[in-house]
Amino acid sequence: MAQSPKKKYCMEIEEKIGYAFINKALLEEALTHKSYFHEHKESVSFYNERLEFLGDAVIGLVVVEHLYRLEDQYSESVLAKMKSYLVSEGVLADIATSISLGNYVRLGRGEETTGGRKKKSILSDAFEAVIGGIFLDAGYEKTKETVLSFLKDKMDADLTTADVYDYKTELQERSQLHYGVLPDYRLIREDGAEHERIFTVAVFIKEKKLGVGTGKRKKEAESQAAKEALEQL
Repeated sequence: MAQSPKKKYCMEIEEKIGYAFINKALLEEALTHKSYFHEHKESVSFYNERLEFLGDAVIGLVVVEHLYRLEDQYSESVLAKMKSYLVSEGVLADIATSISLGNYVRLGRGEETTGGRKKKSILSDAFEAVIGGIFLDAGYEKTKETVLSFLKDKMDADLTTADVYDYKTELQERSQLHYGVLPDYRLIREDGAEHERIFTVAVFIKEKKLGVGTGKRKKEAESQAAKEALEQL
């Protein structure tokens, strides 16, 4: 059973997250799972769900503000998709894993024996709770700095990938807004053997070719064509 972060782990985890708490009790609360609370009610009066709720909202705000202030003015639909991805359980659990956060969470015996320290839900909730604690301890600007230290590079990198950035939706919205029509994607070439086919797709708006893309799947080629068309527009 993990000891209190105040006694053993405080400096270690603070170094990993890049922030030293003024009120150490907030860190202890952030790292206390409800399973531990239920088994130690005589000595523990808190667990991290309230801080997790707060941290979830703060992370969302930091992400949206950063995306909104980028030089490229992305549409609401792209901002929403990016935010949904970046605050997802998987992404936050990966961050928690990268700093070994699971080693510092206080768990009840049941969660401990069933691999709770590696459960994505527990890891992502603990990270959100830590962020909620930092917000209460130091305010928004310091919390934003901490969140961006973990997420900024991922945000900037993922904006260039078709898996996160929905180029086709963005092009569709712009085409309808400015031209009143939908983009027209046309397969113009197929190369390679059947099991390793390469597709080339062109996208037209009002019969004007604005972009060409290639990929191992038609959807991938269409996305690259839409990206090129957006650059033209």
